[in-house]
Amino acid sequence: MAAPIWEWAFCVAAITLLPSVLGNSEGDALYTLRRSLTDPDNVLQSWDPTLVNPCTWFHITCNQDNRVTRVDLGNSNLSGHLVPELGRLEHLQYLELYKNNIRGTIPTELGNLKSLISLDLYNNNISGTIPPSLGKLKSLVFLRLNDNRLTGPIPRELVGISSLKVVDVSNNDLCGTIPTSGPFEHIPLNNFEKNSRLEGPELLGLASYDTNCS
Repeated sequence: MAAPIWEWAFCVAAITLLPSVLGNSEGDALYTLRRSLTDPDNVLQSWDPTLVNPCTWFHITCNQDNRVTRVDLGNSNLSGHLVPELGRLEHLQYLELYKNNIRGTIPTELGNLKSLISLDLYNNNISGTIPPSLGKLKSLVFLRLNDNRLTGPIPRELVGISSLKVVDVSNNDLCGTIPTSGPFEHIPLNNFEKNSRLEGPELLGLASYDTNCS
């Protein structure tokens, strides 16, 4: 027996709404970020949560499937803090928030951004430790966290990111030793300078990397 017309209508409506639901989850995450930031220059004015997806917002780039691939808010005079909801942007490749006045910590949830190529948080006032979860970012090429107030050791989980080409954590308050294996074999030492408690390259097998971290 044929299904009633209302059942067909419901199925069509559900299929039609599916992309919007996906888009809105990313829009919701970004709007949560907007609410956590102070924006004196109104650079986030176009971030309207009532739209189907955030692909028409300024400073947002999407792919052909309307999934967010880039957030570019560098040098935008923003203050406030980052939010765990950013970890929902599973297609994000570039997170550019450098040269602002962002405080607080780096959310552990950023380790969920499996497509991330570039994480640029340099020149802010970010504190706390570098989350070991960032070691899950197997597509990461650029990790620039310099000129913040980060503490603790450089997570050894980062050594496992074979794609990593640029790491800059200079001018923080990191401690322990500098990794020398994996991608760190080719990172210049001046990318670690101005960390008064960072003791230099680790001597494999001879010293614990987290010395001087208390």
